[in-house]
Amino acid sequence: MNEEQQKYQPETNAIRIQTERTWQMEHSTPLFLTSSFCYDNVEEMRATFADETDFNIYSRFSNPNVEEFQQKIAALEQAEAAYATSSGMSAIFASFMALMKAGDHLLSARAIFGSTHTVITKYLPKWGITYDYFDVNKPESVEALIKPNTRMIFVETPSNPGLDIIDVRWLADIANKHNILLNVDNCFATPVLQKPILDGAHLVTHSATKWMDGQGRVLGGAVAGRKDLIKEIYAFCRSTGPSMSPFNAWVLSKSLETLYVRMERHSASTLALATALESHPQLNWVRYPYLESHPQYAIAKKQMSGGGGIFCFELKGGIEQGKRFLDALKMLTLTANLGDTRSIASHPASTTHSKLTEAERLNVGITPGFIRISVGLENVQDILQDIEQALEASKV
Repeated sequence: MNEEQQKYQPETNAIRIQTERTWQMEHSTPLFLTSSFCYDNVEEMRATFADETDFNIYSRFSNPNVEEFQQKIAALEQAEAAYATSSGMSAIFASFMALMKAGDHLLSARAIFGSTHTVITKYLPKWGITYDYFDVNKPESVEALIKPNTRMIFVETPSNPGLDIIDVRWLADIANKHNILLNVDNCFATPVLQKPILDGAHLVTHSATKWMDGQGRVLGGAVAGRKDLIKEIYAFCRSTGPSMSPFNAWVLSKSLETLYVRMERHSASTLALATALESHPQLNWVRYPYLESHPQYAIAKKQMSGGGGIFCFELKGGIEQGKRFLDALKMLTLTANLGDTRSIASHPASTTHSKLTEAERLNVGITPGFIRISVGLENVQDILQDIEQALEASKV
């Protein structure tokens, strides 16, 4: 971040950070759809390949559109540096593989996205990286699980889909005490509502596909954190190739300009919906970080400036009522995504977390009747009306 950017608030930097204008004096950053970049002479080319300049070489390594997006992510997270990847899962995988080696141990929260669970349990062991899970709802168990070879602690907060929350500053203190990296998936909160770096996290990962894009258009991922760690992640990705496309970076960079106003609206609508449905007779419970009934409500209020755009509930009629409920929705979309302008309903047990065993799902609170709602930007009364009519149509 340069001196000028340091004067401004993160939401201003999300709008004002921009690639240097070309001779055309454009107001909006142009698309740099090129695979490679040119040099005036062989010495300039030699120096660039020798890392003596910061010129671009190849879009698998770097690209002006991607660089602009990375600068915005670093500014929003208030991190030293950031690197963008082709998807959220490639960002998480790169943060693991660039910083751990055979013989290392990963300590992860059990409540994580299904694909992250697959990477940890199926693929990391192939490279000699062992793991243990801890229960976010029993944080006192964390320190006892740390081993001499533990290299990283990984956590989602709020988690997908159960919205479990852990105190990042408390966890960072434990990580620092044992010289371990703390890696926080900040996808659900976004840097608008939560800045784990400021609470001591060493790395923050994102699926930019979700709230950062906000309109269900492109895939993308990002990792932000200490400059030395991001340098290692960049080196890994430069050689292995999970690069973000210039077009996706261009779309995402423009999306970040409205992230603050969107997350404010998403959060306000979601709190209103969760509150209105909390005592509904067809539901066993409703969970949302900013509801006082949430088990970690006090932590959420301390480290988040808003509850986010996701809430979940359990239908009394289990999986059969779940099917009827989803089929009865008239406006909400059934799709494998979240963080859209359009509200989305999903059944994690049969979709995003279907690769987990039933016991593993129950361990993280995903019951057969569990429904996750991603709240969009529609009128909140229209969203509520659709959910209520679907509950009535599917009632037991």
